[in-house]
Amino acid sequence: MLLDLAAPDFPWIALSVAIPLFAALIAALSSALAPVVAMIAALLCLGAALWTAVLVTTHGAQEVAVGAWPPPLGIVLRADGLAVAMLITAGLVSIAAFAFARQAFSARTQTPETRSAYSFWPLGLCVLAGVNAAFVSNDLFNLYVALELTTIAAAALVAMSGSRAAFEAAIRYLMFALLGSLFYLLGVVLTYSTHGVLDIRLLAISAESGPSTIAAAALMSAGLMTKMALFPLHAWLPPAHSAAPAPASALLSALVVKPPFVILLRIWFEAMPELVTPTLAQAFGALGACGVLLGSILAMRQERLKLVVAYSTVAQLGYLVLVFPLAGGGGAQQPWAAGAWTGAIFLTLSHALAKGAMFLAAGAFVEARGNDRLDSLVGLAREMPISCFAFGLAAVSLMGLPPSGGFTGKYLLLTSSFASGQWWWGIVLVVGGLLSAVYLFGPLSLMFAREPALAVTPVSRARQSIALLLGLLSILLGLFSEAPYRLLQVDRPGAAAEGFT
Repeated sequence: MLLDLAAPDFPWIALSVAIPLFAALIAALSSALAPVVAMIAALLCLGAALWTAVLVTTHGAQEVAVGAWPPPLGIVLRADGLAVAMLITAGLVSIAAFAFARQAFSARTQTPETRSAYSFWPLGLCVLAGVNAAFVSNDLFNLYVALELTTIAAAALVAMSGSRAAFEAAIRYLMFALLGSLFYLLGVVLTYSTHGVLDIRLLAISAESGPSTIAAAALMSAGLMTKMALFPLHAWLPPAHSAAPAPASALLSALVVKPPFVILLRIWFEAMPELVTPTLAQAFGALGACGVLLGSILAMRQERLKLVVAYSTVAQLGYLVLVFPLAGGGGAQQPWAAGAWTGAIFLTLSHALAKGAMFLAAGAFVEARGNDRLDSLVGLAREMPISCFAFGLAAVSLMGLPPSGGFTGKYLLLTSSFASGQWWWGIVLVVGGLLSAVYLFGPLSLMFAREPALAVTPVSRARQSIALLLGLLSILLGLFSEAPYRLLQVDRPGAAAEGFT
């Protein structure tokens, strides 16, 4: 009976989008119920994602034709191994962020009700719905809608505190995001005018190399790189992530920047792999390497913890696009491409969990000390050992140390770089890891200093443990990597298995 209820004809994929959207409406109507509704919605999304993972590993990729109309007239929601892995990660991070925010943004604990207590919950649920829609959509225009929903909600989260710095950061974010949306939408329009379809799998059949196709792919990539904050289009990210409240920062850094990268993979690895040339692949890698180096150097120069973590995001996102040069473009079968593609996804998942843990731990530090200046961290390990340990576990994953998920991802990329003869990308990986150790060791050394901590406001161990759980998950992702590895291989694109040819 259970197998009958879990048959592929039940729209489990659609629930990951419909549940948070419906919950956002309820949260907007009743701020008193909003925290409970948000937690239930996030738990249901995680449950739907986990069950979809079971279906995907058992029966292969799952599809739902919205309105029962097949493409090109209709829109298909599709869950392969990559999509399911991202859905599970989004569910875990959103549960942690909502649980941490429950005390800070509850209408019952804030009288009179504040802007944050009302707005955080529907906005956070809209972010969850938008990123989930982006992970499972198979239509380029539907992906645009998902990106816009995510962007608008995320920008509002940045401005939620009402401070001048927050408004300025939100405006900067919106300006970059709107520019990225314009480029992406122009690329979508050009694609449709050239090929008459927007479904990714149909494009893989009909798309041929030509000036209009190349221009469309370039425009969409520029828009996605802007929304992803890839160097040199990263200027909006540090102010936005540092100005937002800690639960919102966790959603922004862990989730909001991930859909553009996943869509970038979909376009180049699935829809238009024949357009990738060695020059283009190396150009992507060069941008990623610059992001790794510049983001790390800027992180070392910061005096606020949230800015250190935010610039670290710029650096970590640079690693992801190394998948393009490591997947080749030389015109022959390249078996190391599978390791590079899987390694980039492992880094994506690990980064989401680690950054969620870091920003929630930083939020606990801010509540305890009233600010996030590095000199306020001195001796905090004695007063807040759980949060400091959570930050340390997340740092282990970001540095790429074993046995974390970050180590698994970097190891796969590193072996692919030497197997392909592109040793210079291996150097970028190693140097980037060393630089991350430098800028993360600074805050950690202050936390565990022997000097007594200044006066702190108590933060409950339960709330501190939320960040610890995410940090542990980033480590467990590496310790138990076999199951995620197998999941990611389900219906992976041909270019991810044999490289661009």
